[in-house]
Amino acid sequence: MVEDGPIPAVHGVVRWRLVDLVQWIWEEFRIVVSETTMGRVVNEMGYRKLSARPRHHAQNPDAMDAFKKTSPPPWRRSRTAKRPARR
Repeated sequence: MVEDGPIPAVHGVVRWRLVDLVQWIWEEFRIVVSETTMGRVVNEMGYRKLSARPRHHAQNPDAMDAFKKTSPPPWRRSRTAKRPARR
C-alpha cells in the first residue's frame, strides 16, 4: 500500500502521512498502531520523511525578486594597451 501510494478518490489524500496510514490500518484490519510505530516500520522499509520548505504566510513574490542575488559578470581579460615597444 505504501509503494502504490493512495488513490485520492478512494483514500481522500494525495500522499500518505503517518496518521493516514494508521487510519487505513485501523479501517482495513481493525488493528491499533501508534504513529511512532508506523514511523519506525516505514523507516525500516527505506522511506524517509519529506517536509515542505517553510514559507512565511505574508511573503511577497515581487519583493523576493528585488532581493535575489545575481551572478557576477563573466570574467574577461582586459584589453592590452597599445604601448610603444621598449628598447
